[in-house]
Amino acid sequence: MVKEAERYLNEIPLWASKKNSLEAVRDFLRELKEPDESMKIIHVAGTNGKGSVCAYLTSILTEAGYGVRTFISPHLINTKERFLAEGKPVEDQVFCQAFDRVRELADTMTARGYHPPTYFEFLFYMFMVICQQDRPDFVVLETGLGGLLDTTNVVRHPVLTVITSISMDHMGYLGDTVEKIAAQKAGILKKGVPVVYDRSCLKASAIVEEKARELGCRTYPVSEQDFRFLGRHGGYTEIGVQGADLEIRIPSAADYQMINGTLAAAAAAALGDIGAGEIRAEHIKRGVENTFWPGRMEEVLPGVFLDGAHNQGGMEALARAAERMGREANAPVSLMFGVVSDKEYHKMIEELCGRLPISHVTIARMDTERSMEAKELAKEFKKKLSCPVEAFDTVKEAWEHFLETKGQEGPAFCAGSLYLVGEVKALLAADYGREGQAREEEHDRF
Repeated sequence: MVKEAERYLNEIPLWASKKNSLEAVRDFLRELKEPDESMKIIHVAGTNGKGSVCAYLTSILTEAGYGVRTFISPHLINTKERFLAEGKPVEDQVFCQAFDRVRELADTMTARGYHPPTYFEFLFYMFMVICQQDRPDFVVLETGLGGLLDTTNVVRHPVLTVITSISMDHMGYLGDTVEKIAAQKAGILKKGVPVVYDRSCLKASAIVEEKARELGCRTYPVSEQDFRFLGRHGGYTEIGVQGADLEIRIPSAADYQMINGTLAAAAAAALGDIGAGEIRAEHIKRGVENTFWPGRMEEVLPGVFLDGAHNQGGMEALARAAERMGREANAPVSLMFGVVSDKEYHKMIEELCGRLPISHVTIARMDTERSMEAKELAKEFKKKLSCPVEAFDTVKEAWEHFLETKGQEGPAFCAGSLYLVGEVKALLAADYGREGQAREEEHDRF
């Protein structure tokens, strides 16, 4: 049944020619008896770091004993990953029941003259149905593409909003300057609702602060001055949160996760300030430390990392972390790269080649019509590097070559698209399944 539901969902166009307005989306929710109106919703927007902050917050709230449902995008392998119950994908039965209810809803509303739900709309309604059934204490709701016009922005009474790092991405839809993009992201702010936000980019944060003043929102700015680096041990990054007697172990070697972890800690503290929940320092510490967020500087094999960096801001953050890790290993890095054609891949490649000592580049064409041709990407890398650069028509071929040719001393990174990360994760899952079956067969012989 799950596979049938996924097949149906995958046939819905990602970008429908006619999209329902937010007023129409509200009508869909009215048909569902407006489940969002009784939820404690934490609404999260931003360019990079949304998923990580949602993951940290979900884990913190779970540690504090609360029931939490989380809506994230995109997924890496299967659609169920978008609907989390206490940080884990919902059960098959829950997923299928929500799918059936929303398919019925779609039929009802289209018969009344509304447009059929887009892919993202359909998933959003499914999440609302899941929350309506489960009645969680908190809902962590990640926006899709933007903020102001995002389907999720139909919610009217969140208890808290969070704005993560803002940079250039989806310029064709959100605007061609950081300020225009920030205005879209800040569109999730609601009158009198506190906002926690990344203040690292002053141009972007000025827009968020102006909107907060206009709506009377209490502000909780977070920047690099709000935490101090303490050290790295066993794949964890340890930081101290300024102004609080709090030390956090972040389960990642990536520098950029320090600001994401601090944003989540600030959001948890803000919930306590406004009386929305009782969250202690120990919950924040354990919650952050126990967070697992796949595909974000995830070490899947010794010295091999998958990172979902897929825009210029994300690639800059990845390059900084990779540069440090290569320097610490005193060896060049290996790179596997794939990207969709509507991204600014020239700037992404320039960032990687300009900052990193690279020993080998493997290019993959992903299994999506949006994938940039591997040979074209290889040409771009060859303009800037003298090391071997090889292109492959499938992720499987590229991954096998990448593992064979990566350096033994330096770290190896696979990045450029979440599609790429998802395909590699699927390959790893298949390999694990075969190894697990082999181990069971070996065990059965004795």
